[in-house]
Amino acid sequence: MLIKPHHLEWMRRRLINAARRRCPGLSPRRWSNAELRRWGRLYDGAIVNVSAWRDEDKEGGRYRDYFPHATSYAMTNYWGSASENDGHPEAKFFDIQNETPSEMRGRFDVVLAHTVLEHVYDVRLAIANIAAPTRDTMILIVPFAQDEHYTGSLYGDYWRMTPLGMKRAVEEQGLSLLYVASNDTPWYPIYLFCIASRRPEKWAGIFPPIDWDRSIGRSVYVYPDAAW
Repeated sequence: MLIKPHHLEWMRRRLINAARRRCPGLSPRRWSNAELRRWGRLYDGAIVNVSAWRDEDKEGGRYRDYFPHATSYAMTNYWGSASENDGHPEAKFFDIQNETPSEMRGRFDVVLAHTVLEHVYDVRLAIANIAAPTRDTMILIVPFAQDEHYTGSLYGDYWRMTPLGMKRAVEEQGLSLLYVASNDTPWYPIYLFCIASRRPEKWAGIFPPIDWDRSIGRSVYVYPDAAW
């Protein structure tokens, strides 16, 4: 009996949703949160979450708690993008599509930006502005494969990133990519978790080496006898 494509799609969705309920780690957000908990403990000093919205991790927690050794924790947002739902009231204004204010440059030891870059059109300028405040480390979580998501004039959705693209992008800002990981399973979407530093010698031996021979997304996109 020939199975129609829409029936196959229904079966695929049922299987994926059942797997995610049984194995929460298959969720890209839960996976990236686990990565951030793992590595956030390494960092002290001043931390800033750029475009933090409400600093919520979507698991009932706050990202500020992922950095237990931080001496300070700040948040930024682009105010005015939504009426009563702009984000955390303690967040400072920071537009990553305009020049970084002088008082922000080199002010922090760690800059975090979680799933922000896909929502700004001039992504290289955004990375430059996210990198400018850090004296040391930049942590970026970006989508490699994800459905298109935007809301009218509130925010757009423009890009998907690769490990090699992130390497080039952070190097343009004088940082070295120390770590890149992904939730590379047959389940979709896929995030990349990237850590870069201006002081790579400080972190020598801390992170596992990057495997540049590994192809992210093969488990999702490559099937036997596939044309590509």
